[in-house]
Amino acid sequence: QAQLTESGGNLVQAGGTLTLSCATSNPRFNEYALGWFRQAPGKEREFVAAITYGGGTTYYADSVRGRFIISRDNTKNTMSLQMSGLKSEDTAVYYCAAAISFSAIIRGSTDYRGQGTQVTVSS
Repeated sequence: QAQLTESGGNLVQAGGTLTLSCATSNPRFNEYALGWFRQAPGKEREFVAAITYGGGTTYYADSVRGRFIISRDNTKNTMSLQMSGLKSEDTAVYYCAAAISFSAIIRGSTDYRGQGTQVTVSS
């Protein structure tokens, strides 16, 4: 059974930094593109960032580009999202996801998704 588990969500002040992590027990995810999504209350799920299976290519939503950095460590089956310059509009539940296709994740089509971790940015 595929499993993705997020951690690192917290309450942080505007302008602060936070790093989210996503871990999987399934080494097959090293063959998958991975990504982060978020969903704020009353809003639809939003793509945040994606990374190819080898980690060589990344892609970001315009709203986070230049502030967030996505990375992965296939030797540890983990992925991270380093967030800086946080804004109140970044408040959301953040989910990690996996898809066999990098372009599919960017389009919002995922094969697996975690349960999410709450990020709250206070202004």
